[in-house]
Amino acid sequence: MSLAADLEQAVGNPDPDAGLRAVARLRQLVERLEAEQVASARRAGWSWRDIALRLGVTKQTVHRKHHRHVEV
Repeated sequence: MSLAADLEQAVGNPDPDAGLRAVARLRQLVERLEAEQVASARRAGWSWRDIALRLGVTKQTVHRKHHRHVEV
């Protein structure tokens, strides 16, 4: 079964175990997606400010979270 199908099934599932596992999977996916996109933006020359604006956070927040993992 695909991730999307697993998540869709968890939404309507009354079992908290299934729902909480789905939340954990989503968090992992979002963290990975964010890290990859921040790194891509930095390689493309984007400023921390520009990235932060798109993510809806402060420049300090995005820099603190990602600066060690990004090679420019």
